[in-house]
Amino acid sequence: MTTNLESIARKITTILFAQQSLASAGFIAAATLNSIVGKELSQNPSWAGVPTAVYLLAGAFSAFMWGYVFDAIGRRKGLTTGLSAGVIGSSVTFYAIAIHSFALFMLGMILMGIANAAVQLGRFAAAEVNKPENRGRAISNVVIGGTVGSVIGPFVAGPAGNLVNTWEIDPLAGAYLIAAILFAIAAVVVFIGLRPDPREIGKEVAEKFPETIIRKGQARGVFEILRQPAAMVAVVSMVLGQMVMVLVMVITSLHMHDHQHGLTDISAVIASHTFGMFAFSIISGRLADSWGREKVILSGSITLVIACIAASISPDVLPLGVALFLLGLGWNFCFVGGSTLLADQLSPAERARTQGFNDLLVGLASAFGSLESGFIFASLGYNMMAYVSAGFALIPIIIVILWMMRKSKTQLA
Repeated sequence: MTTNLESIARKITTILFAQQSLASAGFIAAATLNSIVGKELSQNPSWAGVPTAVYLLAGAFSAFMWGYVFDAIGRRKGLTTGLSAGVIGSSVTFYAIAIHSFALFMLGMILMGIANAAVQLGRFAAAEVNKPENRGRAISNVVIGGTVGSVIGPFVAGPAGNLVNTWEIDPLAGAYLIAAILFAIAAVVVFIGLRPDPREIGKEVAEKFPETIIRKGQARGVFEILRQPAAMVAVVSMVLGQMVMVLVMVITSLHMHDHQHGLTDISAVIASHTFGMFAFSIISGRLADSWGREKVILSGSITLVIACIAASISPDVLPLGVALFLLGLGWNFCFVGGSTLLADQLSPAERARTQGFNDLLVGLASAFGSLESGFIFASLGYNMMAYVSAGFALIPIIIVILWMMRKSKTQLA
């Protein structure tokens, strides 16, 4: 890659890192309280996971749409539009809590889910401006922005709640007000700083380094791409990794709340989880480039199994904090490894649509996990939900091992 293109790629990655940091802080601040707000506004503990399920479903169905939007208007305008939807959505949720309206809160969750779908596609924008040997690192450098969110997000819930409480508004609304402010700042950063558009730089990289494109000629359809073993492994690892993470994470706040833990303890456990999700991205990305995508995915899936079993040991803060940290770390390895592996399989014309469809599947799976977590928790308890999650985490392990064995046989033939 020429020096000029490398410089542009670094700038784009830095802006995307800043966007991810700000947006994730907003999303995580809200996610810390979603299950509690769902229970309080609906007056039904079985509905505790519904707000996050609605949020994830909205993100899932809009992810595919964002793929086309990003192709049509570019990554910069697409991300700015998505973040603007986040500003509106978090403002709506703030007002909904203030007036105790569950229906209006659901509307805000829909808009926030749509916003998150756009933000998540930012990782692929970093990948497309880099050559394959640097893609894992580029994706991880964006994902690691979530570390900032993991630190800031959960811990603003308490102070923000105290602030709005002085306005005689439910303290649970404070986190959503902070989210609106963070999304607004992120939108400004992207609109001003994400120049030139990654879409155009990605095309230039492909033209200068045609050997990096696995498939040339006419763009394949999404389902044709997903029939390829490598693409299937990538998608399955991200889909099930996300679902397992959501199943356990979403309901842990309510589980702790039921064991009389306060917001500070709940925030600490969620912070340890989100720290595990993002802080080690710099490692997972470099391992994906040097060690191999499949080995990173396999390590992540094994870690998820361990985390799910560990979560059932005790409802105390320390054991849950360790378990949730491992849950986040396992998710990170599956997410970064899978994202990098999928990016390897796509030509410029196939990227946005396929990546959007991948995030549609990820969102649907995690929405299912969020919805089911509330029902499993209400009927069978937290431990059973953790064991079910561990079972799902075994599937990527089996698929990756089979793929690695197939590759070994092909290479020996």
